[in-house]
Amino acid sequence: MTNRRIRIIFWLMTACIVAINAFQGYWLLATYRINRQQFGNVVQDALFRVVEGQQLDDARILMSEKGIPPDPPGGDIPREASGGNASKKAPGQPGKDARVVVRRLGVRGGESSRFYYQFNNDSAIVAPADTLARRISKFVVQGWKEGGQVDLKKIYAAYQAELARRDIHAAFLLDTLYIRPKAGANNVIIFNGLRRQSDDRFRTLPLPINPVRHLFVQATFETPVPYLLRRMGWLLGCSLLLLLLTTGCFVFMLRTILRQKRLSDIKNDFINNMTHELKTPIATVTAAVDALLNFGVLNDPRKTEEYLHISQNNLQRLSDLVEKVLNLAVEEKQDFEFQTEPVSLAEILCELAASHRIKAAKTVVFDMHIPFGTMVQVDRMHFGNVINNLIDNAIKYSYDRVTISFNYEQESHGWQLTVADNGIGIPKAYQASVFDRFFRVPTGDLHQVKGFGLGLAYVRQVVEKHGGSISLNSEPGKGSAFVLKF
Repeated sequence: MTNRRIRIIFWLMTACIVAINAFQGYWLLATYRINRQQFGNVVQDALFRVVEGQQLDDARILMSEKGIPPDPPGGDIPREASGGNASKKAPGQPGKDARVVVRRLGVRGGESSRFYYQFNNDSAIVAPADTLARRISKFVVQGWKEGGQVDLKKIYAAYQAELARRDIHAAFLLDTLYIRPKAGANNVIIFNGLRRQSDDRFRTLPLPINPVRHLFVQATFETPVPYLLRRMGWLLGCSLLLLLLTTGCFVFMLRTILRQKRLSDIKNDFINNMTHELKTPIATVTAAVDALLNFGVLNDPRKTEEYLHISQNNLQRLSDLVEKVLNLAVEEKQDFEFQTEPVSLAEILCELAASHRIKAAKTVVFDMHIPFGTMVQVDRMHFGNVINNLIDNAIKYSYDRVTISFNYEQESHGWQLTVADNGIGIPKAYQASVFDRFFRVPTGDLHQVKGFGLGLAYVRQVVEKHGGSISLNSEPGKGSAFVLKF
């Protein structure tokens, strides 16, 4: 997959994530506004009912004191009058300025004044207090004129109980307002009713608690965020979960694509190196056989033996390469068959050091710090292959003179072996990947150092099969140290 296609996929997926999140945000905002509007309607209706109940209670008390039966045969104070029907509806659109129109009309013959109020000029809506004023006798209104203080604590308690019954637990304040209308005129008081104020508070529309004395009551709420969050809790939770899932899937897919591209690049490097490594011994053997057949080398026993040795060595090298790849494929599909046994650590290290010292084209110095008689429980063959790979890499990736040190440490929970060299080192950006299969530190010339990126993958696999771990400490120009813990 090319970088251009990856960029296209990245931007398309990013656009999808942004679009999904934008839609979620818009939907949540719309839901928040709807719930805020419902909150305003509920608290307004609750205050209406409390004020209505308070006025009905006051009316019953006054009528009882005057010897009038508190309830008519219908079971309640009449709700109809000659002027029309009373309504409990309190309109007013949240988000718009709400208007309270208070109208005082004189009545012929010296009768009591009638008080009306309406919202937004929708319709002439008669207040509950006005409804009572029209329905009860003149001496009730006269009693309101003579006295009767507003019991704000009682209204507060009743309002709090009504809100709790509607599952609203929000802090609020009750205020009384004095609104004195002029006779025969519309008196408009503008309130930002049921909308958020500049101080993050909500206010209901004022309702008349004693219209004769021009007293109104109004509730002011602190910002109802806890109530709205409680109402929208599951929506917010699901939206957050969806956001996390989509973002997580996006990140996972992007990482998978990048990993697959990296593996593809590593595979291509492996194929290039493998082709080069396989062609070299084949070409050498072909040239040796051609010399034996066509240039009379068979008549010279010394040259014949030399060419045969060259062919044998290259064929062995070719066999080792094929076997290494096949073994790694087999080991990936099934577990190693280990036969652990007590092994002298110093003995196996000395054998491997002697072997590499003979065949190395560089000067190799081994520095061993192994206590005499140290025995370890390992699989001799596989552990030897581990050390052999580490020594081989140290020689490959080093300067003309190589120093390789072995340091053994006994620990309370096991033992540790550190294999260090003075080679070229490994940049920190690649240290986490050196144990991956087929990975090789990028260089300008892929074939400058022979290899397939299989050695350290095999080393880690063997160490982990022993129940151990391997780590790397390296600095470019100063060498590398592989720490094996068992």
